[in-house]
Amino acid sequence: MVLKFCQWFTRVFPFWITVAAIVSLLVPAPFTPLASYVTYLIGIVMLAMGLSMGIEDFRLVLSRPKDVLLGVMLRYCIMPLVAVAVSRLLNLSPVLAAGFILVGCSPSAVASNVMAFISKGDTALSVTVSSLNTLLSPFITPFMFVLLVGETVSVDPVKMLLDIAKVVLLPIALGITLRMLIPELVKKILPYMPFISTVALILIVMPGIALNASRVLSVAAIAAFGVLLHNSAGLALGFFSAKKLFGLGQKKSQAIAFEVGMENTGLAVALALTYLDPIAAVPAAIFGACHNITGSVLASYWAARAVEEDSGQV
Repeated sequence: MVLKFCQWFTRVFPFWITVAAIVSLLVPAPFTPLASYVTYLIGIVMLAMGLSMGIEDFRLVLSRPKDVLLGVMLRYCIMPLVAVAVSRLLNLSPVLAAGFILVGCSPSAVASNVMAFISKGDTALSVTVSSLNTLLSPFITPFMFVLLVGETVSVDPVKMLLDIAKVVLLPIALGITLRMLIPELVKKILPYMPFISTVALILIVMPGIALNASRVLSVAAIAAFGVLLHNSAGLALGFFSAKKLFGLGQKKSQAIAFEVGMENTGLAVALALTYLDPIAAVPAAIFGACHNITGSVLASYWAARAVEEDSGQV
């Protein structure tokens, strides 16, 4: 029953993160202290990812290098540039624009693998691409972010690289090591890790909203609209770039769409709170709820289409 509750809680993650955002907006005081624990919470999410990773997750790099490298390339090309375009289109303030660009430069979300599975897409490709672009994020995210924000925000990319390495690479390495040393124990706790990751992500988003409670309402509408544009464009451009420009099949293109359009918003919130004005964390906090909703809708649509095609109705 505990496992069933954990699975149910995880499935309705968009609802809980929306509730958490509203509560932290209305009653911010209890949640602002969580800001000092954000990096540890990200570490928990990355540890969970490491526990679920194995050598088999990277075999596609050797057997299907074109598909994997294309997925990583599209991931780090499309979303940062879309973030810049959205920021200019909506004439966002430099700080809010930096928040959008930070989301765009972050690696893809772990939830992208779930969406690829639900949509009956190429789940193996999704897992490999998300694993690889997460491991590459310390070396790509800070320098791409600094390149795109220019002089509007002063950030030391080397310091950001080291910080991302600490909260991403070390926990993942620990998780992989534990999986190798104590596989039976890891196998027992692994079904509960999505729930733990979900709770950690909710606790990451709450201080991002709470610290900005007095200012969030003034930017909420424009930020939410910008996030919807950013997320929708990422999913669409990821899919059609893979399918139409590079000639990948439907299942592969679906996987890449989720890798491009779904972001590691927890990492973006942590970096925004560390390096930028807290208001820059708002786009990432909203994105966390938005991409799970749009991803679920799109995954369900593609899954239904796949069933119809298999039954010969389309």
